[in-house]
Amino acid sequence: MSIWYALVDLLPFQWAEPGGMLFMKNALLAVLIISPLFGLLSTMVVENHMAFFSDALGHSAFTGIAIGTLCGFIDATWCAVILAVVFALLFTWVQQKTKLASDTIIGVFASTAIALGIFVSTLNGHSFTKFNSLLIGDILSVSPGKIAILAVILLLVLILWAARLNQLALTAVYPILADSRGIRTGLLEALFNCAIAIVVTLSLSWVGLLVINSLLVLPGAAARNIARNMRQYTLFTLLGATLSGIAGLLISFYVGTSTGASITLCLALFFVLTFCLHKRR
Repeated sequence: MSIWYALVDLLPFQWAEPGGMLFMKNALLAVLIISPLFGLLSTMVVENHMAFFSDALGHSAFTGIAIGTLCGFIDATWCAVILAVVFALLFTWVQQKTKLASDTIIGVFASTAIALGIFVSTLNGHSFTKFNSLLIGDILSVSPGKIAILAVILLLVLILWAARLNQLALTAVYPILADSRGIRTGLLEALFNCAIAIVVTLSLSWVGLLVINSLLVLPGAAARNIARNMRQYTLFTLLGATLSGIAGLLISFYVGTSTGASITLCLALFFVLTFCLHKRR
């Protein structure tokens, strides 16, 4: 982290002065890692018509945190990660075994997960208010350890993208054709869904349950307006997500607003701009 702090010290901001506001420097690094992660996953979320999948995963992560807290774990995040991965794998299995549309299956899982989470968190008359912070999130509380974990996940996702991008794209657009060409669509979908589950769960306490779905939908939706091929689509999504993440963090710091909401509004503005550019063509 010392190298990162030395680089941030060069920025022309008051909070970037040497030795000061380490929480803001940690948050900036987290945004620079989270934004590309959400951007990459957003491309496939939009193409697979799974806009509300992350919302359902957020609910399952909330349930995992409630269960972990009830069991007395010091850090309930890992309980939430395990439950979210199980949730993602179960969703993939049900999706492959039924003829129901994806949004219907997502609705079933999401409603069940949130009901179970509320049930567990209010068991024996306990108050739900202790989980209110998960609804809004606080990226300024991110620790260097969690940032390192997200950096490893980003590296793994980049490797997956570099090795399987064409197969992922074909599976998303023409799953029957992909299957006929010998592509293991079930395995790819399971890996993709597990990646979303882990990223959403680890980011939930920083971004907030109320807006985390937007971070997985808006970057891809905005880039889709102006992209002419898959490379442009990925590039515009990454640029839009990263720039919106940095802008949202700075706005939240200087204005005193929720970082997750500020990033979401920047992404919404990015969507409006690309929509206007698309209309002019």
